[in-house]
Amino acid sequence: MPQHLLIVDDDKEICTLLSQFMTQHGYRVSVAHDGRGMLQNLESARIDLVVLDVMLPGESGLNLCRRVRSNASIPIIMLTAVGSETDRIVGLEMGADDYLAKPFNSRELLARIRAVLRRAGGAPAGAHNGSNRTLEFGGWRLDVTGRQLFSPAGALVPLRAAEFDLLLALAERPQRVLNRDQLLDLARGRAASSFDRSVDVQISRLRRKLSIDPDGTEFIKTVRGGGYVFAASVAVVSAELSHAS
Repeated sequence: MPQHLLIVDDDKEICTLLSQFMTQHGYRVSVAHDGRGMLQNLESARIDLVVLDVMLPGESGLNLCRRVRSNASIPIIMLTAVGSETDRIVGLEMGADDYLAKPFNSRELLARIRAVLRRAGGAPAGAHNGSNRTLEFGGWRLDVTGRQLFSPAGALVPLRAAEFDLLLALAERPQRVLNRDQLLDLARGRAASSFDRSVDVQISRLRRKLSIDPDGTEFIKTVRGGGYVFAASVAVVSAELSHAS
């Protein structure tokens, strides 16, 4: 069965063009022009990914993103106005997986859709094929194969796909300073502007989720003018690999 995309935009011409383009590339596509139509589609069909415009009549795309994210993990790509960094940051805080500024190239959106679906449903780019790896640090366990994070108490800590990829990129390179561009490229598989703030948003989320550590350990530290470093010692546990650091 082809993966099912839902495009939500009040511009009917954009919906028609994207629907035709994505259909040509093997996707099943539904469209909606406002929040009501979006929610009806989500209730009546199995949707694999939502392309959601921020500016919609009635309820905004940002609020719709928050509502969907409160009870579902469907990947969401936000479409934002050119230069609207605030919308992008707020969208990521609301739970969006990625964003794209208008006007955009349909092929770039296609690449973003493929990347987000790959992160949501399969192994991240650069993962070691065939190895059942678990990264351990400070009592925490990051199950690479299962894409799950467990606290020292054994509790499952829910992570968005982008959060998992970012944590994996850091944990695989402990004690190494990585700037935003490197992290975006490692975690999301694409180059990005040094002004892209999405890494900061994801880091903030990860810190909050890792802050439940009983020892109060700060695993992800900021390096002024440099980026971020994973400060913990990390062990790789698998049948094939020995301790990494």
